[in-house]
Amino acid sequence: MRPYLLLTPGPLTTSETVKEAMMSDWCTWDEDYNLGIVEVIRKELVKLASSRPEEYTAVLMQGSGSFCVESVLGTVVRPEDHLLVAANGAYGKRMGVIADYYRINCSVMKFEETQQVDPKQIDQYLNEHPEVTHVSVVHCETTTGVLNPLEEVAEVVKRHGKVFIVDAMSSFGGVPIDMAKLGIDFMISSANKCIQGVPGFGFIIARRSLLEQCKGVARSLSLDLYDQWETMEKGHGKWRFTSPTHVVRAFMQALKELEAEGGIEARYARYCENHRTLVEGMRALGYKTLLPDEEQSPVITSFYYPSADFDFKDFYQQLKAKGFVIYPGKISQADTFRIGNIGDVYPADFLRLIEAVKEVRQN
Repeated sequence: MRPYLLLTPGPLTTSETVKEAMMSDWCTWDEDYNLGIVEVIRKELVKLASSRPEEYTAVLMQGSGSFCVESVLGTVVRPEDHLLVAANGAYGKRMGVIADYYRINCSVMKFEETQQVDPKQIDQYLNEHPEVTHVSVVHCETTTGVLNPLEEVAEVVKRHGKVFIVDAMSSFGGVPIDMAKLGIDFMISSANKCIQGVPGFGFIIARRSLLEQCKGVARSLSLDLYDQWETMEKGHGKWRFTSPTHVVRAFMQALKELEAEGGIEARYARYCENHRTLVEGMRALGYKTLLPDEEQSPVITSFYYPSADFDFKDFYQQLKAKGFVIYPGKISQADTFRIGNIGDVYPADFLRLIEAVKEVRQN
């Protein structure tokens, strides 16, 4: 069932058992689905995200991760509020675009794509702009693979008493995060990332006390986070509109497999080993990484083109024929390509990839 391994930041390679979980049909009104699957998922997500689960709640939302980001910004940030977005890549910038669509008062603090978000600059900005009420940041910016210093940013945001929104799309489930410890108020992720499910829905883990204050704020019907949450709370797992039942069931299986692996810490260790194996092998073949090691996430790794005449499309097709699908680069500063380290993939797979790259280079 695997013509190739997806070495991308999601969708990603899933286990056979996650795929098999989608082979049955489910009724959206049935208690076996709502109570037995949806509610279990919601509780498990909160437990994974926070050392104080009683303070948080989880909301599942149809669509891609960007749907969930838009849902949060459109429901949580009021017309009189002011949002500061710290952006060092495409997904941080997208928050600014969403804010423009919703006519949210928003300032975008731009950093270079190869630069981590700087907590000191955020601190200075908040000192100079007391009108800011909310701060948002992307934890792992897959534009390059940079991992932003979440703990340091959180300390600044909470010291200033602001609502903290974190896009943990490509990190939650694969990099340890404690929302309660860091003071994160809203964290957003997706089914087809480090939990290793399939595309179709995302989720928001929210500080319950803040979400309860958001009734009537949303500018969208379908993306009304408060209404979605209230319906799930009162309906014990019921969604407002048709849910992606097969995808939700696959996610339930993926959560079981995360627990069987040893939880987020164990998965993080595997992803780190995947990354180490990849980087050591590629460097041995003469490839250079875009980011310094200390700023690099274990999620996805960017490499410079090895030469001026490098043909990425040909490289891609030859690797695909050998069973590996990689990602093109996404930055304007340099010619790069990216290789994802997450999903149901292991160090042995990356050793095989290195051999495939070696063979392609020799052709």
